[in-house]
Amino acid sequence: MKILACTISIGLVYLSLAPAWADEPSIMVLVAYHSMGGHTEKMAQGVVEGAQRVPGTKVLLKRVGQVTADELFSADALIVGSPVYWSNMAGEVKTFFDNWQFKFGIFPEWKMRNKVGAAFTTGGQLSSGKELTMLTILAAMLGNQMIVVSGGGAFGASATTEGDSPGIDEKELAGAKELGQRVAEVTWTMKSAPKR
Repeated sequence: MKILACTISIGLVYLSLAPAWADEPSIMVLVAYHSMGGHTEKMAQGVVEGAQRVPGTKVLLKRVGQVTADELFSADALIVGSPVYWSNMAGEVKTFFDNWQFKFGIFPEWKMRNKVGAAFTTGGQLSSGKELTMLTILAAMLGNQMIVVSGGGAFGASATTEGDSPGIDEKELAGAKELGQRVAEVTWTMKSAPKR
């Protein structure tokens, strides 16, 4: 009986402390990407690191094919990364966006409306279609009434991974971190703005 009483009292102390942790303000940033060779994955990790620089920011890093509807809709911000395939986003990333309706049922409630969105990409050549890839990602977000931002470059963060610039160099990784940080900062601004 004494052991049981002790266990209950410890449980009560734990429960009384739990609300203090739960009440801390935070935002959730979802970083979703596709990567075959590892370059886009490395950029995604840089984006995560940048977002985590902003206090109170929680980050979920997942491949696009593994993102669930709950994870997508509960995120305050979404940053999507894709390698360049034939001057456009990878088919897996396009399927991710298509799934918003066909698998997740985003309409008619506009479940991503007013969430912050951003893009990043990697491509082998200097003029391989990186800007077009980011613009198509951002267009999908705009079509869902998201608020898109850039960082690390005019349309988002990008990296060239062949020729004179094999892999991801420090400057490109810094651009990824800058993008993640800016998205987190803008998301905090949006979340703290007075509701009308």
